[in-house]
Amino acid sequence: MTQSLVALASDHGAVELRTLLRAHVEGRGLATLDLGADGSESVDYPDYAGHLAQALRDGRASHGILLCGTGIGISIAINRYPFIRAALVHDVTGARLCREHNDANVLVLGGRTTGPAVALECVDAFLNTPFEGGRHERRVTKLGAMPSL
Repeated sequence: MTQSLVALASDHGAVELRTLLRAHVEGRGLATLDLGADGSESVDYPDYAGHLAQALRDGRASHGILLCGTGIGISIAINRYPFIRAALVHDVTGARLCREHNDANVLVLGGRTTGPAVALECVDAFLNTPFEGGRHERRVTKLGAMPSL
C-alpha cells in the first residue's frame, strides 16, 4: 500500500496502544496524524471516529488506524460514513484480508483486547498489503453504494 499519511485516533480505552502504533508507523518512515484522545479521562468514541473520517474525507490522510477498548463501538461509528471501509480485526490474517479483499481504508483494533505484538503485526499486514482487485472490485464498489431497503 502506498500512502502519504496515516491518521490514528482512539478513545480513552486505547491511548497507550495508539501511542505504540504511532511510533511503529513512524519507525517505518511514514508520516502520521494523531487525532487523540489524550489521557485516560472518559471521552465518546463516536467523536474520534468522526475526526478520523473527516481527515480521510479531506485528504489529510489516506488510511487510518482507529481504536477503542474493544474496537466494536468505534468500528460501528466509523462505518456509518459511506467512504469508509473499516475492518475490526483480531489477527494478522484478518488485517491482510481486509486490505486484499475489501480494500479497507481503516484498520480497527481493541486497545483492551489486542496485545501489542499482535497489534504491531496487524498494522504491518494492513500497511503492506495491496488491494487484490479482480473479482473483489465489483463487491467493493457495491459497498460504497449500498441500496436503500
